[in-house]
Amino acid sequence: MWAMIVKEFRQVRRDHRTLAMMIVMPVVLLVVFGYAASFDTSEIPAIVGGPGAAAVADRLPDLFDVREVDAGVDRAAGIELLRGGEAVVVILADAGRPVALVDGSQLFSARAAVQAMTAAGNVSMEVLFNPELDTSVVLVPGLAGLILLFIGTVITSLGVVRERQAGTLEQLAVMPLRPRDVFVGKVAPYFLVAAVDLVIVLVVGSLVFDVPFNGSVATLALGSTLFLFVTLGVGVLISGVSENQGQAVQLALMTLLPQVLLSGIIFPLESMATGVRWIGYLLPLTWFNQIARGVMVRGAPFSSLAFPLGILAFSGIVVFGLAVVRFQRDLAASRSVEPVPVDA
Repeated sequence: MWAMIVKEFRQVRRDHRTLAMMIVMPVVLLVVFGYAASFDTSEIPAIVGGPGAAAVADRLPDLFDVREVDAGVDRAAGIELLRGGEAVVVILADAGRPVALVDGSQLFSARAAVQAMTAAGNVSMEVLFNPELDTSVVLVPGLAGLILLFIGTVITSLGVVRERQAGTLEQLAVMPLRPRDVFVGKVAPYFLVAAVDLVIVLVVGSLVFDVPFNGSVATLALGSTLFLFVTLGVGVLISGVSENQGQAVQLALMTLLPQVLLSGIIFPLESMATGVRWIGYLLPLTWFNQIARGVMVRGAPFSSLAFPLGILAFSGIVVFGLAVVRFQRDLAASRSVEPVPVDA
């Protein structure tokens, strides 16, 4: 029995991926849930406009982070500022009672703003884009990103590794096909399936959960395509360093879980500690979530989403490019493997 125990410990020690899952992942979860698992918003970006903007800005609670005080901002300009994601609250200080325009697409911050304004009692409120502060309105766009992430990372990595385990990758290597043709042929089905699933999720969300679609279909399609290139690239890279499907699943989960927890889909980025929040800004799902919510809920224009689109484009070029190089190298290695002679 002791020999079996020692043997098992040695086997676990040599399996670096399993060791990382058992040691690194619990530490990551502890840090994430310790610093990120909070629905409390400690800072709400605000813009104060109107003739009495300066006086009203001085009386706001510390919860509101006043980014701009502009006497020339009126209601129309305030709505456009919210639509572009410049702030969560725009307070218009006219001659009468101040009016707070609240961006309902930022669910937790909006709820905190409404609660603070209600407690103050001297400001009337109007919640835009999600007047009922419905959770499903802000969750469905994020779920669309999760679908793309799951198919692009997990399913793609399993499919490519399965080819290697079955020996069909070597068969493809000796066929008169260019490496890029083989690569495109492998990832194209997953790309199409993910696109179909995305449409299904958005249609069901709109019909069943009354999720609005106020923006441009072309902008969301562009963001989804860029994000899918990133996820497909990650899936191919995982398959390249995995010897079997079990290892592929382990690595896929290690890349999937942080994105689910730190992208702002479940826990708001504003409630996270600064260090953890910056980790979230490095994750592609964070930027896709901003694009999807901006387009669907707020009807954000292309110009206000140019930065997250640029981040996804840069990430897609880097990750997908590395995936192509890795796949071509693996394919070349398969071609160089000499067939094993069979005794007569």
